Amino acid sequence: MRLSRASSARLAVAVAAVLTAVIGSTVAGHAAALGSTAPLGSTASDPGTLIVHPAVSHVRDGFMAPVPFTDAQCEATFGIDCYVPNQVEAAYNLPALYGRGITGKGQTIVVVDAFGSPTIADDLLQFDQYLGLGTPPLRIVQVGHVPTFDSSNADMVGWANETTLDVEYAHAGAPDAKIVLVEAATDDVQHLAGAVRYAVQHRLGGVISLSWGEPEQALGRQFVSSYSSIFSQAASSHITIVASSGDSGVSGQDENGNYYRHPVALWPATSPFVTAVGGTRLNLNALGARNGLDAAWNDTYSHAVNDFFFGNDGPNPLATGGGKSAYYGRPGYQNGVRNVTGNQRGIPDISMSASCSVAVNVFETFTGGNGGWTASCGTSESAPMFAAIVALAGQVAGHPLGLVNPALYALAASKAPGIVPVASGNNTVSFPGGTVRGYSVRHGYNLVTGLGTVNGQDLVPELARSA
Repeated sequence: MRLSRASSARLAVAVAAVLTAVIGSTVAGHAAALGSTAPLGSTASDPGTLIVHPAVSHVRDGFMAPVPFTDAQCEATFGIDCYVPNQVEAAYNLPALYGRGITGKGQTIVVVDAFGSPTIADDLLQFDQYLGLGTPPLRIVQVGHVPTFDSSNADMVGWANETTLDVEYAHAGAPDAKIVLVEAATDDVQHLAGAVRYAVQHRLGGVISLSWGEPEQALGRQFVSSYSSIFSQAASSHITIVASSGDSGVSGQDENGNYYRHPVALWPATSPFVTAVGGTRLNLNALGARNGLDAAWNDTYSHAVNDFFFGNDGPNPLATGGGKSAYYGRPGYQNGVRNVTGNQRGIPDISMSASCSVAVNVFETFTGGNGGWTASCGTSESAPMFAAIVALAGQVAGHPLGLVNPALYALAASKAPGIVPVASGNNTVSFPGGTVRGYSVRHGYNLVTGLGTVNGQDLVPELARSA
């Protein structure tokens, strides 16, 4: 669910991760951190053993810089915008909260990924020192025997990219929250789901962020049902779980790495006990101030974005995920939007910045040498950012919030200012040989950006009072 230009593996990981962000839960047959989901020695009938493979074959060579890219540099060189965390935070009015001491202090955000990154502690420290965020409180928990990082292993490189974006932007949004990185020993669905279960059962934190997923159809009803208890247990334990809605619009990859030619939705984002986070394109001027409402993220048809990330004109599926669950019925909190979801669970619930035409800067050194800053994007950005929003609200409330979806829908129904409408867009995507027609942004809830996006200055206290 995260896209990055730093390396071909990373970019693929970002896109595929979004695509296959369901990895963290055993319900997802194979987790894909921005890559293809082709199985290794397994079939769709045994989804738990499916492996997530970053789609590195379509990614261009990496590019890094010793300092973060400015927006002007990115526009002049690559034809896209690039922002640093303080610009993104300002877009959501978070500095107003920081100024009142609402920084996530006393809260813990858990990030679950496969393999992790061998340099994440040092990278996060340098990320924070450069941006003036202070010393990062990071703890790493390994579930099983995590193998030594191999820079020639595309899957490991892809997951290291995913880990970097997840950790750095969860921390950027809630700078005083503790971060726990849970590393699964391998990237098959059972191990990823097991890592989520471990985090829930050991109560490692009040909010868990998952930036991976898989189309429900690739997993099968039986598999999804078998692992659904992980998320209901989290809700019962007052733990919030947020998950990326996907980076491939209304499509996704099957067990052979082929894109579905009909709408699908990603698990675990489809779980009624998970807050599904979609993506928008920020609408900011050169100074970082808002020009107007955001649009839905869809870079599928952007020549500049496709050239920057893939080295071709596209189209490549690059858009916020959303749609109706094939297996979960409509939860009670979505009764007010039944005219959109019908009898099924609809995703996403909420959206934040994810666009690859408005990428964000991350810092990494796991590729060797001095490393550097690179551009990244996808719902692997929006999910940890919303996890940070939940952590800020948890500080205000003085207790973990648990499942926040009922509160989000109630706030939207009451026209609370913390939830902001998205202006336009859709999640239709195309790829060689096909187009999958998606959904369009409409007034109120929709299957592209959910209830809308965030005004953190208002939403944080609203959630604290309501959840």
